[in-house]
Amino acid sequence: MRKFWNWVKNEEGRTLYLNGAIAEETWLGDEVTPKIFKQELLSEDGDITIWINSPGGDVFAATQIYNMLMDYKNNVIVKIDGVAASAASVIAMAGSEVYISPTGLFMIHNPMTVAIGDTIEMKKAIGMLNEVKEAIINAYELKTGLSRNKLSNLMDAESWFNANKAVELGFADGILFENKKVEVPTNEGIIFSRMAVTNSILNKLQSNSKEKTNKVSIENLEKRLNLLKV
Repeated sequence: MRKFWNWVKNEEGRTLYLNGAIAEETWLGDEVTPKIFKQELLSEDGDITIWINSPGGDVFAATQIYNMLMDYKNNVIVKIDGVAASAASVIAMAGSEVYISPTGLFMIHNPMTVAIGDTIEMKKAIGMLNEVKEAIINAYELKTGLSRNKLSNLMDAESWFNANKAVELGFADGILFENKKVEVPTNEGIIFSRMAVTNSILNKLQSNSKEKTNKVSIENLEKRLNLLKV
């Protein structure tokens, strides 16, 4: 079994990292891997944070992880720091709060499979894919509130969303690091700065002027005193 997840415990709680492909080996018919994931998920209480950077993978693994996270009794905070595409986007929908990096990407598309056989087998594969798509739409619809028809069309088109678009459509609740914005000075601030510099220069000039005047006065006084001495 190859684990595609990693738990890290810190002072703030537990963090789950999902990097790379979601289950390189299918979970369909696998009882061991999902059982281990669930045991690790439920091994402790408290809120959890999930960092996602994944191109997707096994839809059956993604839907089962989604269900486990939705059933988890504490808060699940999802943070997309790279890409949440395909099956990974389904897992992201389990977050009670979902945040995406300003440079992050979110992608949804139709499920895919490989089928071998006659026309009857092909029809079965098509029917299965249609049902899987409807199941995925359920998760998107619950999170975004978008219509099923709109979501279906977005999946047909294989849609990529930047951070702003993901928030606009409801796939994410906010953008990471927004509180670290650099404050840009307004025009008033620039004018004030120029005035301050100008006043500083004028004060210097006036100060220099007074010093010169005082110097001249002292020199004249010394000359008069010298005349009186003679």
